[in-house]
Amino acid sequence: MSRKYKFRNNEKLYFISFAIVGWIDLFIRDEYRQVMIQSWKHCQKTKGLEIYGWVIMTSHIHMIVGSHGQPLAQIMQDMKGFTSKELRKIIETHRSESRKEWMLEIMTRAGSKNSNNVAFQLWQQDNHPIELMTPKMAWQKLNYIHDNPVKSGFVSKPEDFIYSSAGDYFGNRGLVEVRLLEPLFI
Repeated sequence: MSRKYKFRNNEKLYFISFAIVGWIDLFIRDEYRQVMIQSWKHCQKTKGLEIYGWVIMTSHIHMIVGSHGQPLAQIMQDMKGFTSKELRKIIETHRSESRKEWMLEIMTRAGSKNSNNVAFQLWQQDNHPIELMTPKMAWQKLNYIHDNPVKSGFVSKPEDFIYSSAGDYFGNRGLVEVRLLEPLFI
């Protein structure tokens, strides 16, 4: 992994992206999205994860995160490990998942080629963390996150996409507790 993309300072905020292997459109079902949301809530409560922005797209996730607890690298590793196991179980047992065999085959093949896994890989290897060094950079990444569903044609306004923190920035309460950027950069 490149030295450029690492969590270096737990006191800073980071923009991260992580995707399903093969860019599979996994997050088209609410059950799969709920695994992510519940995992984030757990990490917020028990590990000190701070979420400033997020979006769950069909094949990938973008977030702005910080931590007042465990190191971000450890939180992300634990979260991806847990969600990989949980999502695999749900895929395997989902009665109406017509893509089950196809998805599991791709994930099994990816896992068998990666020495960091045991014959199964749901997430691509990297989080691609980018330290947000300036308020301008943080706001650019937040706007990018919130504009993803608009550019993909899911909604016409960012705040209308339920699987995002955009609503929080428009005065609504979202699905995950979010710390707004404003207080950090006044």
